[in-house]
Amino acid sequence: MFKNRTLKIAIYFFSSVACVMIIWWLTKDPTAKFTESLPGLDKRGAADTVSEKVEIGKIFETNATSYQEMSESWPRFRGKEFDNISKSTVRLKEKFGPKGPDIRWSVPLGEGHSGAAIYNGLVYVLDYSEKEKADLLRCLSLTGGKELWRRGYHVTIKRNHGMSRTIPAITEKYIVTMGPRCHVMCLDRATGNFRWGIDVVKEYSTELPFWYTGQCPLIDNDVAVIATGGKAMMLGVSCETGKVIWETPNPEGWKMSHSSIIPFSFGGRKMYVYSAIGGLIGIAADGPEVGKVLWKTAAWNHSVVAPSPVCMPDGKIFITAGYGAGAMMLQLKKNGTNFTIEVLQQYLPRFGLACEQQTPVFWQGHLFGILPKDAGSLRNQFVCVDPSDCKKMVWSSGQTSRFGLGPYFIADNKFFILDDEGTLTILKPSTSKYIQLDQVKVIKDGADAWAPLAIANGYLILRDSKTMSCINLNL
Repeated sequence: MFKNRTLKIAIYFFSSVACVMIIWWLTKDPTAKFTESLPGLDKRGAADTVSEKVEIGKIFETNATSYQEMSESWPRFRGKEFDNISKSTVRLKEKFGPKGPDIRWSVPLGEGHSGAAIYNGLVYVLDYSEKEKADLLRCLSLTGGKELWRRGYHVTIKRNHGMSRTIPAITEKYIVTMGPRCHVMCLDRATGNFRWGIDVVKEYSTELPFWYTGQCPLIDNDVAVIATGGKAMMLGVSCETGKVIWETPNPEGWKMSHSSIIPFSFGGRKMYVYSAIGGLIGIAADGPEVGKVLWKTAAWNHSVVAPSPVCMPDGKIFITAGYGAGAMMLQLKKNGTNFTIEVLQQYLPRFGLACEQQTPVFWQGHLFGILPKDAGSLRNQFVCVDPSDCKKMVWSSGQTSRFGLGPYFIADNKFFILDDEGTLTILKPSTSKYIQLDQVKVIKDGADAWAPLAIANGYLILRDSKTMSCINLNL
């Protein structure tokens, strides 16, 4: 009897210790004593100083001509309306069932994080081939994965946390790409014929961002819009002729970031909003004043900025970055013909919504995003906040649901989230609680699955660092 009592006490003791350890493990912030790892201190910044003559567009290879033409497109970074929300009425699966995902095809890519654009049944991805030492725009069939053609140029890229990072911009007439070392290439969409190219670093004295450029080019009314930094802050180039139509001065010497330009209409003006290394800026996007600075603020100045600005209808603009930068909410106002911008909130990543790589989604008056690794006990969780107070979480995904640096978007009123290792999670969007519908591994042995997602006609394009795949999500 004494032995049984001793045994029970021992079991109770060790069970209690185990519970305490589990609670500590789930709630402990493992980054509390970390020191900030600043980019560039490892001597591996992406500013590749190799001097070489790059003949943009020189490479062209054709492999096939037939493909299944489709009706929908995801023509650029964050989709048609730059909000990462598909407006398609195609019904999509919310559960995969015992058979798992319907993976239609997979193709190997050079190491990187470049996402796809889709246009009427064709997939376009800017890849880097280490074997050929070339940036290559590859055009593939959406439904079958067969490569139709590739267009590119030889350029030396050293592996540095991957190589390719950008998404092409596509219209009915044109394709514009921007390579890791800031080579801009414009092609005819239908044929892949070369139109023109710009070596941004050479022509504008641009300083390459750490780990190469992540800026996705923009085509607006047949004008390619590029944030160059260096000699000009931003410029507009005719897709038809390659002629520079307008340039925005850069007297403060603000630099190119990984962020992309976001068009925004507010107060009766269309503008381009860009989060540069140096500050946030709004530039006139139309009319006789196109290219003119409408407003800017140096309150936001961090060395690495990847997420793009989230511009909301009421003039609020949310900006965020990694490496301890945290986030800022600003309010844009129009006074007569002038614009002013003021800071509403600014905080470190452990105190509110912040994102390291992906751009948050604005849906039904709320912001959704994945917190960075330095967000304390909520690190890497998917969260929802009200823009009126981004420091207060409406909900979080929980301690057992973390997503790393993975991408996410909304399609058919469902959130699709891909984590670092290639697990796809489907959520029901909600402004009240986290509602998970399904979760399945879609990339075997996946790693660094950070590229933005793309979808058209129910076909989801995703990738990890070395492989791109297509999943049929149609019901």
